[in-house]
Amino acid sequence: MNESYLAEEKIGKLMRKYAIPCIISLLVAALYNIVDQLFIANASYLGSYGNAANTVVFPLTVIALAVAVMIGDGCCAFVSLSLGRNNKEDASSSIGSAIILSVASGIITCIIYLLLSDAIISMFGGTVNAQTYKQSKEYFFWITLGIPFYVFGQAMNPVIRSDGSPKFAMVSTVLGAVVNIIFDPIFIFAFKWGMMGAAVATVLGQILTAVLAAWYLFRTKTVKIKKSSFKMRRKIVTKSLSLGICSFLSQISLVAAMAAINNMIRKYGALDSVFGQEEFAQIPMAVVGIVMKFFQIIISIVVGMAAGCIPIVGFNMGAERKDNVKSLFTRLLISEACVGIAALLVVEILPRTLIGVFGARNESVYYTLFAVKAFRIYLCMVALACINKATFIFLQAMGKAVESTLLSMIREIVFGVGFALLLPVFFGLDGVLYSMPVADILTFIVSAFIIIKTYRQLSKTDEA
Repeated sequence: MNESYLAEEKIGKLMRKYAIPCIISLLVAALYNIVDQLFIANASYLGSYGNAANTVVFPLTVIALAVAVMIGDGCCAFVSLSLGRNNKEDASSSIGSAIILSVASGIITCIIYLLLSDAIISMFGGTVNAQTYKQSKEYFFWITLGIPFYVFGQAMNPVIRSDGSPKFAMVSTVLGAVVNIIFDPIFIFAFKWGMMGAAVATVLGQILTAVLAAWYLFRTKTVKIKKSSFKMRRKIVTKSLSLGICSFLSQISLVAAMAAINNMIRKYGALDSVFGQEEFAQIPMAVVGIVMKFFQIIISIVVGMAAGCIPIVGFNMGAERKDNVKSLFTRLLISEACVGIAALLVVEILPRTLIGVFGARNESVYYTLFAVKAFRIYLCMVALACINKATFIFLQAMGKAVESTLLSMIREIVFGVGFALLLPVFFGLDGVLYSMPVADILTFIVSAFIIIKTYRQLSKTDEA
């Protein structure tokens, strides 16, 4: 395979080839948890308690994903930069190291989860009421058993893309999701396995994706993996992980924000005249979890578009084709803004339709009313969130790991966690909803300065 086409092919065609499969892969990966929640919500014997339990456990899968994308995205960026410099040996070594790291980290994460399950569930708001806690424990246990497969499959997905096979990466993820979709209704409605059924269906899909990824690694196209590839070379491992640290911090800081939000919901929901009642206590957590899942769908598209560009950006940076990088950045920002605007129209115009999909007919009127408000407030600045996320990832692909990491940390920790803790003090439960748009507005101001600076740097290079 001739990799030079990444510098010579038209930018629009390259974006379509790499971004579309990546978008589909990430959307399908997001659907693993979302599909569970859809079936749980529409099972009358689970309902909002099951939804709340799903919300409690969701951050734990994000932690595992954070580890996976740090290894996978970092390897993908490093491989692309290496191929741009025609250094296939370093590229091969990076993939070998990524395989070892993903297997080891998946097993370690699984063990930690099993040992600290009660403390972890409590940390993420699972004690909102007794029924939610019971269902959280059941779902958590079975999901945890699939963590090693999940980490390996998700880490290898970007690695496979960097080898020039974005379609295979997409298909392996899609097939895993199809397995999940097939078995979810069987286990939940036919077998009445409840939260265990939802989790087992998810894990079966994750196992299939991992097996397909392992199969591909024996048949790589551009970078050949040899026995020597598995020798851990400190310099390469350090560089690869540094390129993936932004992806890790982006996900892990999202977990910190989820923990803050879940605990603020538990605290200030208990003070609410309606949600302070035992039978309604789980509703705010269930609803915010659903809103986050819809946001995850949007962000999957956004991240897919940006992450799909990593091999293109990395290769062109390595080959000193900054003109292509600048053109790609422009197209990406415009595309991300369009996705954000489309999402905004949906949440503002069709919130009742969205919440109806998640079993509103089985719940009280308070469920629907709070959900409509949550969608409209929490996601009112989603267009800015899309641009912010694209900027983080593009900087990472350019090799600007420090700028990318700092920007991501400002958004998720300083603003995301900070306002999630601060605003409820003044606005109660509604303050949790206000925290998202406020964080996105302030982050966009910082992103705008970095975007302008990046354009100036690329323009100077062109002039030179």
